[in-house]
Amino acid sequence: MTAMSVYHPLLEGAIDLHVHSSPSVFARKQTDWELVEEVKAAKMAGVVIKSHEAPTTDRTALIRMKEPNLHVYGGLVCNHFVGGLNPSAVEVAIQSGAKIIWMPTISSAEHHNYFANRKTRLFQTARALKRQPPLSVLDENGRLKEEVHEILDLIARADIILATGHLAPQEVLVLVEAAREHRVQKILIQHTDLEIARIPLELERKLVSRGAMVEKCFLALSDDFKGSVTPEEMAESIRVLEAEACVMVTDYGQAHHESPVRALHRFVELMLEHGITECQIRQMIVHNPKGLLGL
Repeated sequence: MTAMSVYHPLLEGAIDLHVHSSPSVFARKQTDWELVEEVKAAKMAGVVIKSHEAPTTDRTALIRMKEPNLHVYGGLVCNHFVGGLNPSAVEVAIQSGAKIIWMPTISSAEHHNYFANRKTRLFQTARALKRQPPLSVLDENGRLKEEVHEILDLIARADIILATGHLAPQEVLVLVEAAREHRVQKILIQHTDLEIARIPLELERKLVSRGAMVEKCFLALSDDFKGSVTPEEMAESIRVLEAEACVMVTDYGQAHHESPVRALHRFVELMLEHGITECQIRQMIVHNPKGLLGL
């Protein structure tokens, strides 16, 4: 067995709630099937496959037919490609087995603001996207749009995960308050340390106090986002927020990176090096993801 085929034992039973694979219009490291084979090799329990441009419910349903012992799920990102903040698309995704509904990512106003003056391979903007105005969940008066209320009601009734995507901090706060009013039980604040849409620690604490969980994301530690956060800062934020309120995810799958499973392996090692305990890591990569997925 080569060194590259050895995975950290803490990955056994783990679920990464945020990975990317192909088919995709964006360059990806692995196909769905290559990803699944590595998930099995690492003895992980599963992954959630995310796509910025299309639902992932159908393809993950096919994977589960072939691999019934794995928890491989999908969802829908409310980007322009599916009609934006589109309750009808969300309803069909839920009927198709979606486990997560993500708010806008690459269609969001916050994402566009961040990349406005940056040249990077991470933002290969589709022509269709350029023809559309950036999306916000708020109207011109700072209130949550009516269609977002409809989406929150659908998520609450299905008891699945609401994920915040690439929204600005103020949007996240308004969204979470409304989600609580709609009785959404599973709220995931995405990659809070990633500078695209960074959430300050004090706001993280406030959101956690309102029942949300936060993603601690390996992509924020990558060379693509130097300066987002240091490993020391991320480990300290986990200690402050407590492992019960955090999930460790990779957000990997980009073609120029290592695979998501290898990334999770390195993430685990890095957090151990910075004082996060094995028990805390199991909480964040096994127990919390399974709880959010209703497993």
